Amino acid sequence: MERETKILKEKILRLKEEKDVLILAHFYANSEVQDIADKVGDSFKLAKDAQNAKNKIICFCGVNFMGESAKLLNPDKKILIPDIEAGCPMADMVNLDDLDGIKERYDDVAIVSYINTKADVKSRSDVCVTSSNAMKIVSALPNKNIYFLPDKNLGSYIANQIEDKNFIFHEGYCKYHNFVEHEEVEDLKNRYGYDVLVHPECTSQVVELGDCVGSTKALLDYVGRTKKKGYIVCTEEGILYQMNKLSPDSEFIIPSSMKPCEDMKKNSLENLYRVLVDEGPEIILDESLMERASRPLKKMMEMS
Repeated sequence: MERETKILKEKILRLKEEKDVLILAHFYANSEVQDIADKVGDSFKLAKDAQNAKNKIICFCGVNFMGESAKLLNPDKKILIPDIEAGCPMADMVNLDDLDGIKERYDDVAIVSYINTKADVKSRSDVCVTSSNAMKIVSALPNKNIYFLPDKNLGSYIANQIEDKNFIFHEGYCKYHNFVEHEEVEDLKNRYGYDVLVHPECTSQVVELGDCVGSTKALLDYVGRTKKKGYIVCTEEGILYQMNKLSPDSEFIIPSSMKPCEDMKKNSLENLYRVLVDEGPEIILDESLMERASRPLKKMMEMS
């Protein structure tokens, strides 16, 4: 099995060079995929990596909205995704109907879309944000009212720290982070005495227990700075691969109520190899949609 994996990796690397492909992987992807990627990061870093890419082809080992974002920032490049069925349930919780009448109902309102949204929703938004830059961008917006979608937990986390704006929330959530049980996290904290690392897609009760609350990159930076005996990690288990690199002597505990992301795990070496051979599935978007949907993404990059 180990020899087969080695041969597969060699084939992927050879195809990558032959076809001038940049491989991007999210922190939540399988470790062997992270290992072979050119760039690994959170949604914001990978958006920057995609925007700065010089390669002819970008292969995004993540979920669909990430591939779409890469296409919006690189309309002339071929964007591949290893498994076209790798979606995001949170992104599916908002559609264009949810934006109807927002501008009419609220004066001086900005529609702020978490990057975890589909291209059509982005096309009706004023600006996009990630968990890395949401605080900075929303604080800088001149608007009094903020319609934040789709993640009510991230939106609430930001709203609690920005007092001079009125937030209206969409009722979306991450089907994994939202169901981390604060009672379990509190019990683990009391039992081990470890710092609690929390992604703001978790509920406010879990966030309140956090010693560090932030994006996957922020949580990694905290581990790299502190290198403590152990951590209770309230985000997807894929992050542990990078955390163990930063602090190999630390113990990392994922609450049992924090389930693995099924869609992120659809990225494998096998389908990465297959997509490089076939140059498909490819992210295809309507040109007029791309023009509209790219504006809030580009605005995000400028404001960050």
